[in-house]
This record gives sequence, C-alpha cells and structure tokens, in this order.
Amino acid sequence: MRREGVGEDGMAGEIDRRGFLRASAAFAASATAGFSCIEIANAAAIEVPTVDRLSLRVLIDSSHDQFLKPATVQGVVHQPPGNGRGSDYRKVLHNQWGLSLFVESRRADEERTILLDFGYSPDALLNNIEILQVDPSKIDALIVSHGHHDHYGGLNGFLDKYRASLPADLTLYAGGEDNFCHRVSPSKVQGQFTDFGQLDRRELTAQKIRTVLCETPTVVAGHAFTTGQIKRSSIERILPNTFVERGIKDGLGCDATHYSPAELQGQIIPDEHVHEHATCFNVKGKGLVVISSCGHVGIVNSVRQAQAVSGVEKVHAIVGGFHLGPAPKDYLTQIVAEIRKLDPDVVIPMHCSGLNFALEAQAQMPANVIVPTTGSRLTFGA
Repeated sequence: MRREGVGEDGMAGEIDRRGFLRASAAFAASATAGFSCIEIANAAAIEVPTVDRLSLRVLIDSSHDQFLKPATVQGVVHQPPGNGRGSDYRKVLHNQWGLSLFVESRRADEERTILLDFGYSPDALLNNIEILQVDPSKIDALIVSHGHHDHYGGLNGFLDKYRASLPADLTLYAGGEDNFCHRVSPSKVQGQFTDFGQLDRRELTAQKIRTVLCETPTVVAGHAFTTGQIKRSSIERILPNTFVERGIKDGLGCDATHYSPAELQGQIIPDEHVHEHATCFNVKGKGLVVISSCGHVGIVNSVRQAQAVSGVEKVHAIVGGFHLGPAPKDYLTQIVAEIRKLDPDVVIPMHCSGLNFALEAQAQMPANVIVPTTGSRLTFGA
C-alpha cells in the first residue's frame, strides 16, 4: 500500500491518528472487496506549497447571469460568463443543483490543473466543458469534496468521454471512506426515505483511477492542499440534509469501522459528513484561498482548519458552497459575523450558500463579496 505525502493537524492530532487507524481498517476491507487502487494518506507533516496565480472556472453552479459586469474586488478579478452560448447558438450553459470547478494554478513556469467536483449529471458537465472551451487533457488530478450526488454525479460520464486523454496514473483525492457511503433523503412521508445514491469505486477501478483517502492533510499536484478531516470547534452546526447508511454490500458502499448503536441495529442515521474536506491554495503575497464545496461541517471550521494545517493566518478568499441556504435568520447573522472575524479579502458564495447568505454577507461586508454564476472565471494573484 503506497501512501501519499500528507500531514497531520497539530490541533487535532489524536483525532487524526484515530481517523488514520479507521481508514487503514477500511482500506483492508475495501482491498478484500477488490479495490486494489485505493490508498491511505500518510499522517506525516506536509509542506504547504505556494502558488503565484490561481484561476477558478465555474463549470457548474445553479444559475447563469449574462448581464454580470467584469469587476475587481480586493484584488480578485471576476470575469463574468457572457451569454453562455456555444458556437451553435442552440447550445447554452446548463445550470443545476451542484458544483464543479476547473482549477488552474501557476508557480513560476509550472502549471497545474485540478477538476474539483463534477456536478449532478454528466450531461451538464460535458456540455459546459465544450461551451467554455476548457481543456480536460490538462487535468493533473481530481478531487471529490464529499459523498453527495450533486458533487460526484458527473464523474463517471466525464471519465467515459475523456479518460483516454487524461494521465494514465490519474488520482482521485477523496476526503475519506465516508465519501463512498450510501445516502438517502427524507421523503414527504415521515420515517421514509428516497435514494440519493453512492459513489461507486468499482467504476473508478474499471477506469483505472487511483483513489487516495485524505483523512489527513494532503498535497495535491504539488500546488494545492486539502484540509483533511475538519475539526469542529466553532459555533456552527450541521444543518439538516441527508441520512447515511454505512456498510459494504456486493462490493458497493463504505466501511468506516466506527458504527453507532443505531447503525449496529441496521438503522440509517443523520449525516455528519465526517470526511468532507476543503481544497486550499496559498497564493503568494495574498494568503489562503479556501474552497469549501458544500461546507456541511461549517465554513468557519473549514477555514480555521486550513489555517492550522498551513500555518498561514491570512485569508485571501473563502469560496464555494457554505450550505447556509436553509439557515434561520439569527443563525445566519451569527455565522456571517464569524466569517467577518476571519478578515477575508473576499467571500465568494456559490451553490448551496443561498441567496439569504449572499444578502447577509453583502450587508455585513459590502466591500468584500463577489457572487459568480456558471461560466464565471475568478483570478487570484499575479
């Protein structure tokens, strides 16, 4: 079993050590099921890389606004998507509940490209890749933020089309074993649920994708780093979303090896997203760019974890989904106040952050908010 060069958060060393042991056990169970391409991230300390420039192209978000104007906010350049049409006027950007980011970074003459999350469906992802004219052959690594279908749903369709043009040793970085658990959503009938799917590692194996479980901080493609398992130390709480069922059936599912009494009785339980992780960059002269694709475990927690992992206090940008759409007003006001205390140069809400969050952030931080849409490009650094 090969292990990535990754590190341990000093604030939560014991948690990470236990997490690593659980992940090791999960690896053994998965290997037994035939998942020979799965690897466990090592708990050695990481050296956080610095990049000169970072660009995020929003491949999928929930809306498209062709009337957005170019803007520069606190040094961050927002290039809007324009009309969103391809060379064939009948083709236009697809929006859906989900998120996918085409991430390009540069350090001196060295360039790296990462595809972070894959939206809800392959149709939207493939359509938008074509219209936005991004080059999948440039991709050096893949990252999935957590085990929700609106973040991994387009992955297998993307691989079906582009696997031959991607690196032979392509790696998918997942936050941990929990990313592969079966999830369900509450139905309108009390006590009943509807299926919300699960990420299938058998399909990744068939596509010859190497999977690394990053419960501890991990350097990705030499330019980015992940937070590893996020310590929950703020006032934030997980707002209601999905429920989870752990276990492996016919080679599909997850074995997190830490079952609650309810799970041991075969019950599904509220989703705690124990292996959701954030993707981060340290931009030279600017500070941290923290990308939280959904932020179920708390956007403040995610940023604090990035600071602890990297040793960098300055926060340049907080980007992505913050899962505050369903937040009550008083709680939302509190959380935005906590974000403000982090003193970010910009806050860039997407996906599940919610219009309520965007309005509250603009009220409390009027000079620090950018609201992009599908097709936007955001540039940080020189």
